[in-house]
Amino acid sequence: MQKVLPELEIPRENFVFVSGIGCASRFPYYMETYGFHTIHGRAPAIATGVKVTNPELSVWVISGDGDALSIGGNHLIHAMRRNVGLKIILFNNRIYGLTKGQYSPTSLAGARTKSTPFGSVDYPLHPLALALGAECTFIARTTDRDQKHMAAMLAEAAKHEGTAFLEILQNCIVFNDGAWHQYTEKGMKEQNVLYLEDGKPLVFGPEGDRKGIRIHDFKAEIVPADSPDIAVHRENDTHGGYAFLLSRLDAEGGPMPLGVLRRMKRPSFEKLVDDQVAAARAKGEGDLDALLRSGDVWEHR
Repeated sequence: MQKVLPELEIPRENFVFVSGIGCASRFPYYMETYGFHTIHGRAPAIATGVKVTNPELSVWVISGDGDALSIGGNHLIHAMRRNVGLKIILFNNRIYGLTKGQYSPTSLAGARTKSTPFGSVDYPLHPLALALGAECTFIARTTDRDQKHMAAMLAEAAKHEGTAFLEILQNCIVFNDGAWHQYTEKGMKEQNVLYLEDGKPLVFGPEGDRKGIRIHDFKAEIVPADSPDIAVHRENDTHGGYAFLLSRLDAEGGPMPLGVLRRMKRPSFEKLVDDQVAAARAKGEGDLDALLRSGDVWEHR
């Protein structure tokens, strides 16, 4: 992040980082910008207030899988639904690290943790599928071990108008080491990662063992790289069905898609609010007393 921000050509004083509670939430302390370390799960709500009242600011929300998807799930959903101009960064390590290793909403079923010594009986939440359900207009994923790709995704999120949701697959060396090793370690990631590029076919795998993805009968299937049916990635999937298949590709036994999953254009929440306020002011001074007496009122005698 510290390398990306200077390249955005935005004055330092125009950046604001807002975090909730958790390991990731100390993030604002490491940035020489404005920032707030707020309360558990409420960072999107506070950031919404900052952005709507100061639309010129670049406002970033920093959160973890526990903070954003458990206690803060409701705030996250509605920030994305409203298309507030926030850049939401979700560090997903599949564990509560700050409180020393309890299972989180993204922990795998059967995960043995401090709070599930016999194995979790919950099914995990899929963050990108959740973002799609909330009609988020920019959805992307990257990993903590691929700094070049992560920098590219941060830059793409920064220039998006509206809510940008970026999931970063994050390792926790203390309480969940190797959480994503099959997608980050040399010799394994080449087999298991699918890099998404708009207008490019969905192919993955090392040279000599390339494979592709085709969409057939409402399912994503792995096919040989020379198959004529390989799907072409399109970020502007207006219906969302294709993006949903991709969001669950790894959960269905396929590779892990990294990159921009979906990118849509829609007016931001703060612009719509600003336009509405301007339209109201254009009508001239109002009469508060008349407004209060204009609806259903009762006179007490």
